[in-house]
Amino acid sequence: MYHFSTRIQGDFAEVEKNVIEALKAEGFGVLTEIDIKSTLKEKLDVDYRPYRILGACNPPLANQALQAEPDIGLLLPCNVVVREDEDGSIVVSFMDPAAVLTLVDKPKVAELAGQVRDKLQRVMAAVAG
Repeated sequence: MYHFSTRIQGDFAEVEKNVIEALKAEGFGVLTEIDIKSTLKEKLDVDYRPYRILGACNPPLANQALQAEPDIGLLLPCNVVVREDEDGSIVVSFMDPAAVLTLVDKPKVAELAGQVRDKLQRVMAAVAG
């Protein structure tokens, strides 16, 4: 599996805010935020449920990963998806760095991926309540 996720009842904007705060508590900042709903509406005139992709980065760990493998930037940042499901619940999904970074055959990267995964799982636990 390339991700792990949790399902939450609540207001979309509030859940997204809680995700961002939980990421900060684990040393991540959000470098990018892509609003799929508004982009699809603007570009294709397609209506879509709320859906945001947050590009999360933990600078010290990203720096270590870049030192171990300069091209690892192709696999960064760690994406976190906050989306509204058909039943109105909010799904928060996290890219599993341990799965994705198996593409890089370097022990140091695997070790870092495990650390990042642990942090993201703590974020998931925090937002799941």
